[in-house]
Amino acid sequence: MTSDSALVTFNGVQKTYDGHVLVVRDLNLDIQRGEFLSLLGPSGSGKTTTLMMLAGFESPTAGDIFLDGVPITRTPPHKRNFGMVFQNYALFPHMTVAQNIAYPLTVRKLGKSELEDKVKRALDMVQMGPMGERYPAQLSGGQQQRVALARALVFDPQLVLMDEPLGALDKQLREHMQIELKALHRQLGITFVYVTHDQSEALTMSDRVAVFNEGVIQQIDVVDQLYEAPVNRFVASFVGDNSVLDATVVSANGEHCTVDAGNGVALTGLNVNQASVGDRVQCSVRPERIALVDASEQPDNQIETNVDDVIYFGDHLRLRCHMPGQAELSVKVPLQRQAHMSAGQTVRLHLPPEHLRVYR
Repeated sequence: MTSDSALVTFNGVQKTYDGHVLVVRDLNLDIQRGEFLSLLGPSGSGKTTTLMMLAGFESPTAGDIFLDGVPITRTPPHKRNFGMVFQNYALFPHMTVAQNIAYPLTVRKLGKSELEDKVKRALDMVQMGPMGERYPAQLSGGQQQRVALARALVFDPQLVLMDEPLGALDKQLREHMQIELKALHRQLGITFVYVTHDQSEALTMSDRVAVFNEGVIQQIDVVDQLYEAPVNRFVASFVGDNSVLDATVVSANGEHCTVDAGNGVALTGLNVNQASVGDRVQCSVRPERIALVDASEQPDNQIETNVDDVIYFGDHLRLRCHMPGQAELSVKVPLQRQAHMSAGQTVRLHLPPEHLRVYR
């Protein structure tokens, strides 16, 4: 059973290595033609195993994988026509850059003239045009990664699979490569499936992100929805920064509920998982959604906290605040307010009800 518009469909796929623990459980996933899909999650969540099953390097214990409606579950990797980019580049040290990129074409027995044209186009695509005669040892990490990418693209694959490809690069180069990869994806229109544990990387590049935990997709969504509307505690805590308060539900009314956060603090928020009166819950809000207010302003959804620390981030200040009986709260404050901020002071915070998400 496959979706009409999907390029790849996982149908009831499971994977276990020891016959007991399911690394991937009952995975049903459609990968749309031409999209940039990131598989995001902590180590051991099943994201890399999912990619390896798609590549053909691992076989599902149960279920099927379809490509364009045709089952490929038992098709060997070299017959899947997928490009693959690894974190360690996997370049042949004894071959030049051009020879490394040409390798998938020589395996496919292309003629010399067509092969040279395709290699030149792939080199230009990753801005490595003049470097075809160099060897991998003569290149920086970023340049080696470009060569690995060119090799994955040179034979016009249906799908490009990437396993933490930028993980070995320094922060500045990694961020630059993220922008380049996204631009290349737009230019080529090929389907990219990208594994990462870095949530900012996933948000920067992807059309959609599938968040994995314990072998299950917790949420798959476009990036702004994933960030603004996490469906459970795990996604809320794993994707982006969060300030969290423990509380008890005192009333529930449709999509909203009111909670008691202790110290006489009552807050109203979105009742994401239909918590009932008496349930212990976590109230989650993004640090940039919290506003500093005067005592005279906005009586609803306010809390009084003490500032433990003020950290300068360049484009904003980060306050570390606490109220009795709660974990530390993080608050992002525009730089205009910096003159008024210091550790030890008491501040009032407004937690907007439309951005306060309550999770069972």
